[in-house]
Amino acid sequence: MTVRRPLLGRLRRYPSAVAGLVVILFLVGMAIYTVIAIPYSQVLQDWRAGEHWRMNPANAGPVWTDRLFGGNAPPTLTISSDAANVEAAGFEGGRQVRIPLTFDFAYDDFPSELTLFLGVRGTDRPAFVEATWHRPDGSEMRLGAHRISADDRIAISQDRALEGRLGRVPHIGLFATDPGTTARPDVLQGTYRLTLDAVLFDEEATLDAALVAFGRVHGIAGTDHLRRDLMVALLWGTPVALAFGILAAVGTTVTTLVIAAAGVWFGGLIDAAIQRLTEVTMILPILPVLVMVGTLYSTSIWLMLGVVIALGIFSASIKMYRAMLLPIRNAPYIEAARAYGASDARIVLRYMIPRILPVLIPGFVTLIPTYVFLEASLAVLGLGDPVLPTWGKILNDAQMQGALYNGFYYWVVAPAALLMLTGLGFALFGFALDRIFNPRLRSA
Repeated sequence: MTVRRPLLGRLRRYPSAVAGLVVILFLVGMAIYTVIAIPYSQVLQDWRAGEHWRMNPANAGPVWTDRLFGGNAPPTLTISSDAANVEAAGFEGGRQVRIPLTFDFAYDDFPSELTLFLGVRGTDRPAFVEATWHRPDGSEMRLGAHRISADDRIAISQDRALEGRLGRVPHIGLFATDPGTTARPDVLQGTYRLTLDAVLFDEEATLDAALVAFGRVHGIAGTDHLRRDLMVALLWGTPVALAFGILAAVGTTVTTLVIAAAGVWFGGLIDAAIQRLTEVTMILPILPVLVMVGTLYSTSIWLMLGVVIALGIFSASIKMYRAMLLPIRNAPYIEAARAYGASDARIVLRYMIPRILPVLIPGFVTLIPTYVFLEASLAVLGLGDPVLPTWGKILNDAQMQGALYNGFYYWVVAPAALLMLTGLGFALFGFALDRIFNPRLRSA
């Protein structure tokens, strides 16, 4: 407690340290919540399964951004059949069923798609369904008849015959104030109804129906071109980024420090070999090496982490640590340790390394976002882990789909903002620690 209180007291003197610590705790809390709420196995399965997201709109923006700027874009509306409203009449060997799907549409923009999901239950015989569209102004329009099997999906928005009759895509024409105009019409608000008249060739058969008017906005973060909720990727990108950054920083810093201390203590051939290997590694550009590994071997994030640690061990930090450890090697307390018979490992690990740890902590903290950005850079280049949703993978998908050119700014802004927030939080906290632990800055 005597150590923690002065440190916390000194941290409170720097608003930047408090702000950085708040950001770091927020990211850590979000990472813990994500791992608990969305297990690893579940996110791997869901993110790759297209059918899991079939009820989401494609390329829909966040709800809050639309409402923030005074918009009234429609969310996704799902209108399911209600057994209480179904009208049925039997005949020999089958039934006639009428299902009304009624809903209110009070939005200022058109749906992005219109799809009808149908399913015949209780029989293996197909059914025939005829759909009629009723508008708030009292007009009606037949949408055609369809042969339905166990589970079918009718993409009304892709009905070319209906598009020809309306003069525009159906999900706009069916909601337009004047479907016949050539200019973009206004939305006709009010109560709509889709009536389904079905013939079932089995007295025990039933028909399930659901009309989905896909919206223009969805959730907190929106969706991508595959209808996937980007909030899942943004959440899971947090533990992946922090794990990659912290493990890489710990692996490189600790290993490099131990190797540097061993070279200083043993000297001679060992120290010379370490210095020559460091000089060779220093001229190797890490990003091109990782690109080569990802292209020729594998893009697994854990393999990339191992390569990063391996390349980071013999980095320029060894020379810095060596310069700091050389005066300590000849310090009186080291001579005293040798006099009472302390082993080489004990001297290196217990007496030399702890001496310079306070000075290295700020550098370790600021090193974490460096590796976070490195992982994101690999993903943006198309070398990210193929199964994990990460911030860099979101940016890569947005780039491949031309998100900025098509106006899907949310697709780029959200992961970029989280990356910048991560870098800012660790940088603020690291710089404040540097002022606390660095003797020269502390005296100034």
